[in-house]
Amino acid sequence: MKIITRAALVAALLAGTHTAAFAVERGGTLNYGRYADSLFLEPVLNDANVDIWVLSNLYDTLLLPTDDGKGVQPGLATAWKLADDGLSVTLTLRDGIKFSDGTPITPADVAWSLKRAATPNNGEWTFIVASIGDVTTDGDKTVIVKLKHPDPAILTALTVFNTGVMPQKAFEASGGATEADKAKTFAEHPIGSGPFMLQSWDRGSTMKLVRNPYYWAKGEDGKPLPYLDGINFEVIPDDATRILKLNSGELDGAEFIPYSRVDELKSAGNLNMELYPSTRVEYVTLNVRPQLDGKDNPLSNAKVREAMNDAVNKDAIIQIVTHGVGKPMTSYMSSATPLHTGDKPLFPYDLEKAKSLMKEAGFANGFSTSLLVLAGNQDEIGIATALQQMWSQIGIKVDLQQVDNPSRTAQYRAGTFAMRLAAWTDDIADPNEITSYFVYSPNIDALHTGWKNEEADKLFEASQKEIDTAKRASQYARIQEIYNASGPIVPLYETPYPVALSKKVHGFLQIPLGNNIFTKTWLDK
Repeated sequence: MKIITRAALVAALLAGTHTAAFAVERGGTLNYGRYADSLFLEPVLNDANVDIWVLSNLYDTLLLPTDDGKGVQPGLATAWKLADDGLSVTLTLRDGIKFSDGTPITPADVAWSLKRAATPNNGEWTFIVASIGDVTTDGDKTVIVKLKHPDPAILTALTVFNTGVMPQKAFEASGGATEADKAKTFAEHPIGSGPFMLQSWDRGSTMKLVRNPYYWAKGEDGKPLPYLDGINFEVIPDDATRILKLNSGELDGAEFIPYSRVDELKSAGNLNMELYPSTRVEYVTLNVRPQLDGKDNPLSNAKVREAMNDAVNKDAIIQIVTHGVGKPMTSYMSSATPLHTGDKPLFPYDLEKAKSLMKEAGFANGFSTSLLVLAGNQDEIGIATALQQMWSQIGIKVDLQQVDNPSRTAQYRAGTFAMRLAAWTDDIADPNEITSYFVYSPNIDALHTGWKNEEADKLFEASQKEIDTAKRASQYARIQEIYNASGPIVPLYETPYPVALSKKVHGFLQIPLGNNIFTKTWLDK
């Protein structure tokens, strides 16, 4: 079905052009290639990007991030007001909003969802809404979020996936003795209010989403979005196979294109090779616990970690792997993250200094360790191979262990890995999320590494309540100073998001916070 806006029609008539130039088409199914499958489609107890970037299509939040990832815009709420004392937020819900099963979204559902998200230890992201003390309702459209203390990031927090609004009755009816049991059952047949809903899921192979007929947002014709009938996510871990299927027309789009293939795909006549602005950083996570597998762990030594950083030629890796698309990290957070500090690359390449530090640390002859690498991922294999060679120059022998994503994630969460390659992207326009994950030890032991710094922990806790912009910036500057010097990572580079799309695909957006937005995507027929 063709859609032509009134403004477009008038413009076309005045210009004497054919109105098809402004046409948007409804219907069709988008076939999209993913590097890894989702694991768990429930927002509160989740923490993996492979889930998060799908959750935004299934669950709605009260507020939504703007397309540039820096602000907020209306979601399920059309209006919001922060109290003068900073201790409450009053939100007005849209008229007639429904879940994907057709049941009404009530203020009670919203209140229950937010209180569940803020329940201590209920998932790894409770800190984002830890300031919430209570959520009350007033009539059939008003929700009042009452805070324990002023929270400088509360509005942006209401855009984050773990504050997705869920149907209380359906969740409670899922069965199971515990919250986790109910969430697991609910996630098999999730009910949300996003633009799409889950139709089927063949784990490790294909996930099919179809349009939610009750979605609230309207398209150019005044009818409900999305334009697509559905999305087929095909799981294709091997980069070369994903690109082959894209070139052949079997896929309409594919994520995480290896940077070595970007120039090639830019020149392909049937494709648009997009590099979306991002908050994505690439790094190596180091397990710094004193012992691993019952043996003393060299990575627990701060001088060893500094030596490993100094021995890595980041500029060379950027050229080899990203073909110059990336840029060196100047902090553990991306340069696009609010309150980022630092204007110089961390740990400039200095092989002689690295060798000296290894001697000072008592490892002049090096040691052996391992690095988890995502099988089939050309960028990660390229990074790992370069690191293996560079670290060999200071006597460190690295066993590259290629594994699938679920296996790597399991070892990561269990804290049984030695090293792993990883990438991060913000989900919120605030530095508190990445800091809670990388730095704040009470959350997940600082990237599941066992690293801890009491000063950094106290600064983070203080920053969560600090509404003075200058003071909060100072707190984050000091946190970055501490972590950048001795944290449990080897920072590599930051890059845009590489996505390749068929030229028949229009309206797709990946925002700097990572979310894949298919709401206004449409296909040429």
